[in-house]
Amino acid sequence: MWDDLPVRIVPTEDLPSFRELGLPSAVVSALSRNGIESPFPIQAATIPDVLAGRDLLGRAATGSGKTLAFGLPLIARLEGSPANPRRPRGLVLVPTRELAMQVTDAIAPLAQARSVSVRLVAGGLPIQKQIQSLERGVDVLVATPGRLIDLIERRSCDLREVEVTVLDEADHMADLGFLPVVRRLLDMTPARGQRLLFSATLDGDVATLVESYLTDPAVHALHSAEASVDTMSHHLFRVPFEAKFDLVASIAAREGRTLCFVRTKHGAERMARNLSRAGIAAGALHGGRTQAQRNRALAAFRDGSVPVLVATDVAARGIHVDDVSLVLHVDPPQDGKDYLHRSGRTARAGESGTVVLLTTPAEERAVRKVLAEAGVHPEQRDAVAGDTGVAAVTGARRPSGVAVVEKPQKAPKAPRVEHGARPERTRQNGPRGARRRPGAGTATSTRHPQAAERRPRRARTH
Repeated sequence: MWDDLPVRIVPTEDLPSFRELGLPSAVVSALSRNGIESPFPIQAATIPDVLAGRDLLGRAATGSGKTLAFGLPLIARLEGSPANPRRPRGLVLVPTRELAMQVTDAIAPLAQARSVSVRLVAGGLPIQKQIQSLERGVDVLVATPGRLIDLIERRSCDLREVEVTVLDEADHMADLGFLPVVRRLLDMTPARGQRLLFSATLDGDVATLVESYLTDPAVHALHSAEASVDTMSHHLFRVPFEAKFDLVASIAAREGRTLCFVRTKHGAERMARNLSRAGIAAGALHGGRTQAQRNRALAAFRDGSVPVLVATDVAARGIHVDDVSLVLHVDPPQDGKDYLHRSGRTARAGESGTVVLLTTPAEERAVRKVLAEAGVHPEQRDAVAGDTGVAAVTGARRPSGVAVVEKPQKAPKAPRVEHGARPERTRQNGPRGARRRPGAGTATSTRHPQAAERRPRRARTH
């Protein structure tokens, strides 16, 4: 469908300044205070159209700055009016909670500087806190579709005053089966509202979504495909199955941040555990972990204390960490699209990066099909741990062999029981009316140890 629309190829040189793009001086100043002085190409191309109120269709590589491409004009358009409880004026729909958190982290500091409130609602996070945050008022709501529908059905959110709706990574929402829910949500927003859609591909259900909800959209596309940028190199390593882990461990032992992708959550846990035993600090990220566990894993990866992160495809779109210099496909991706999104975690925002895909002889035929779908022609070699060629490409080295011991999490403090308060019942206390052993966990012995001395003992009879 891209061929049927007047696509503007995004220029990459001689870009205007943020001020020349039409952003208010106050927003430009807020950008400068946050160390952002000049726009990325996708921002320079799209911001004027968004400020002008046009519907927009954008295709850009992950890490190219598209979050601020819609976030900055959204802030500029919404500032100056009070936030209304439960009724956002800007809505950003994203496929995963990791991406929702990333978008919120990117735009919230700039929005706060302009007194524009940003609220996050996503599955896997406490819903009651989200309801309370909506009650305090919301200008921009960043949401995953399923959780937003839940809040609307609870009457904790209303989309009738939405002026601008953004669909970020619409193709991934289609892959996850969210488009029926997205349609329901779009139907709840005013038909006259502005719609912005960003997607790596535009076919099938996404194309139908564009035709149904966007009116005469401005269309912008970065010239280079996501996995073919000049700063990213691709390599295919053929390795015997029995030698695969040793090769993975040697590559993971390199300097710098390394992101490894595997197929399953059990595979992620097993690989992270085995790498740690080999002397490589590694964390796991997958859909089976709690949000607190995922946050800790990403935080350790970002600050470098854990330089290796093993993730599944469910997390591929939500990992936005700078300075990931190597992506290692430990298990081959399912298709070319997954390869592109995994690989897009490196070479972000113009930085260089390396992508390595491992294949065993049994997987090689399927792997070549995936690479053909992705339009990638990697350098190929047979590889095992210790090869000088592998070291030259990846910086691989021998692991220390000294197991990494994970620091134990601090145990939560026991709740303080106020004087005279009834303590919470536990298994030790037992159900109400249950017979207890004398002096074992009774309320008297817990609150007033001296009470036994005040109470006269009953005389024994023989």
